[in-house]
Amino acid sequence: MRNKTQTRRIAYIQSSWHSGLLAHSRLAFYDRMAHYGWALNRIDTYDVPGAFEIPLLAKRAALSGRYDAIVGAALVVDGGIYRHEFVAQAVIDGLMRVQLETNVPVFSMSLTPHHFHSHDDHGKFFSDHLKHKGREVADACEGMLDALHRFELDLPPEDVDQAA
Repeated sequence: MRNKTQTRRIAYIQSSWHSGLLAHSRLAFYDRMAHYGWALNRIDTYDVPGAFEIPLLAKRAALSGRYDAIVGAALVVDGGIYRHEFVAQAVIDGLMRVQLETNVPVFSMSLTPHHFHSHDDHGKFFSDHLKHKGREVADACEGMLDALHRFELDLPPEDVDQAA
């Protein structure tokens, strides 16, 4: 585990759709990041109208230079009349593009359940599942930040500035 005083911030960008369920993943993410030594005031949370808007704010956050990592969280469900797969794919593609263009790690906690219904049984299942996913994305975030830090330490000193 690296020294957290060297770390700036994490941006957590969440869709407003299904925010009650997504709160379970966000709180699990915060809890797991605290386990890794992150203070909650070092994680900036942004709400956007829907999943489709996450990649734009992720790119602006990455280009700002303030963030070591960015997490995008959404629940994209089949509404029966719209092609939800299109939205889910666009979000994932956008987040990957942001990561590769800006050199800032971007993580997706954007889920697309097959048969989502808002009844109590699905509500309980998805609230538990989203807690698990929040912990998983925190583990991925911490693991990647540690891997990047180790990579930078292995470079000759004159190359460290170029890797950032």
